[in-house]
Amino acid sequence: MFVTSAYAQETAPAAAEGDTHAGTAVPAAEHETFPPFNAATFPSQILWLVITFGLFYLFLKRVVMPRLGGIIDVRNDRITQDLDHAARLKGEADAAVAAYEQELAEAKANANKIGQQANDAAKAQAEGTRKKLEAELEKKLGEAEASIASIKAKAMKEVGTIAEDTTSAIVEALVGGKSDKSEIAAAVKSASR
Repeated sequence: MFVTSAYAQETAPAAAEGDTHAGTAVPAAEHETFPPFNAATFPSQILWLVITFGLFYLFLKRVVMPRLGGIIDVRNDRITQDLDHAARLKGEADAAVAAYEQELAEAKANANKIGQQANDAAKAQAEGTRKKLEAELEKKLGEAEASIASIKAKAMKEVGTIAEDTTSAIVEALVGGKSDKSEIAAAVKSASR
C-alpha cells in the first residue's frame, strides 16, 4: 500500500508496540470483521454509494441515454424508410404484374383474332377452290354427257343399220334369197318404236 513518509512517521511508534495490524494505523481489534460489513463504516459506505450511484445515474442520463435514444431514432427512421421503400417496390411490382396480365390478355385476344382470321381465310380459300373444282367437274361432266349423247346417237344410227343388216342376213339364211332393203328398214323401224 502507498503510504506517505509523514503518515508512516505517525504510525511508526504504534507499529513498534505491536498494537496495530500490518503497518496500518487501525488497531487490530477493529479488523475482526470484514471491512464492508463493519457497522462503523456504514455511513461512509452509504455516502460513497449514493455519490457513485448519482454520478453513474448522471452519466447514464446525460451521455449514454441520449446516444441510445439517437441510435434508436436512427434505427426507427431507417426501418420506416425501408418499409416505405418496400411498400413502394411492392406497388411497382403489383403494377408491373397488372400490366403484364393486361398485355397477356391482349396478346391472347389478338392471337385468337389472328387465328380466327386465318381460319376464315382458309375456309374462304377452300370454298373458292371447291367451287372452282365443282365448276370444272360440272364442265367436264357436261362435256362427258355431250360426248355420251353423241356416241349414243351415233350408236343408235348404227344400231338401225346393224339391225337391218342382221335382219337381212337372217332372212336370206332362212328364205334363201335376197330380201328387199326397203321392206327390212320399214320392219326394223316399226319394231324399234
